[in-house]
Amino acid sequence: MDLTADIILIITGFALFGYLLGSVSTAIITCKIMGLADPRTVGSNNPGATNVLREGGKKAAIITLLGDMLKGLIPVLIAVLMNMPNEVIAATGLAAFLGHLFPLYYGFKGGKGVATILGVLLGTHWLLGLGTIGIWLFMAVVFRYSSLSALVAASGSPVLAWFITQSQVITLSVAFMAALLVWRHKSNIQKLLAGQEDKIGKKDSRKS
Repeated sequence: MDLTADIILIITGFALFGYLLGSVSTAIITCKIMGLADPRTVGSNNPGATNVLREGGKKAAIITLLGDMLKGLIPVLIAVLMNMPNEVIAATGLAAFLGHLFPLYYGFKGGKGVATILGVLLGTHWLLGLGTIGIWLFMAVVFRYSSLSALVAASGSPVLAWFITQSQVITLSVAFMAALLVWRHKSNIQKLLAGQEDKIGKKDSRKS
């Protein structure tokens, strides 16, 4: 459809909402409430569920995971339920993801975006989200590396997005998010290649 002035205004509004919600760091808030160390100062220094799991345990990690997923899911699902065009849905999801990576409230230094992108994909289309989560779970169970699971799942998500949604703009948005996620995992890729990456559940205080 034509991107008229009204549509551009709607896209801007939804994207702003997505970005501001995505900027909320569940990891930092959860750790503060539970009396745990700031995740930016321990372990991998990443405010995400995997680092929280290593440093704070399963309960804190589950809360972080669900919170990060919800901030990607909620704005996108609202756009979908309001029957917004694909341009709005794609922009909203991308903005929420960028909010997690570059949060307004924390000096634009955020997490790697795994849980948030899963939430975005679930909101966009339930089958897209479940398919990507399925890939992550399979890789996690077989290889026990969170980063490897995320990289493989993210790499497959644009393909799933195309076959499930048949939308070019949504597929391009998912591909861009996947590329950013891979980029944010560059240190993990180096560790994987060197055989130094920590497996899921292993406590470690080294920076990555």
